[in-house]
Amino acid sequence: MQIRESAEDYLEAILILSRTGEGVRSVEIASMLNVSKPSVSHAMKLLREDGYIAMDRYGTVTLLEKGAEIAGRIYERHMILSEMLMSLGVSEETAKSDACKIEHDISEETFEIIKAHFRRSK
Repeated sequence: MQIRESAEDYLEAILILSRTGEGVRSVEIASMLNVSKPSVSHAMKLLREDGYIAMDRYGTVTLLEKGAEIAGRIYERHMILSEMLMSLGVSEETAKSDACKIEHDISEETFEIIKAHFRRSK
């Protein structure tokens, strides 16, 4: 299942925002990702058409099964890579920024080995 990096970022943002228990709205996504509301509207349209999200008549965004799967995978990568980099002495801000870049490009095989190694070393 191959999707664009920006779509992965939107799905991850929806997942994180949905954990507050409140409905996720486009304005919150725009704020979190520091993008314009029209950019979010366009992305939501594409994600909805591809079956990753649903939107109700009030504009509340919900992850569908395949969207939640991708969001969960990207979020796990982000968290583990951030923690690993911080454990190596990288500042939190830089670690989170770098993890965001790495999480999209690293292979599943490499990530699983990094994750296993990092968990053993904790």
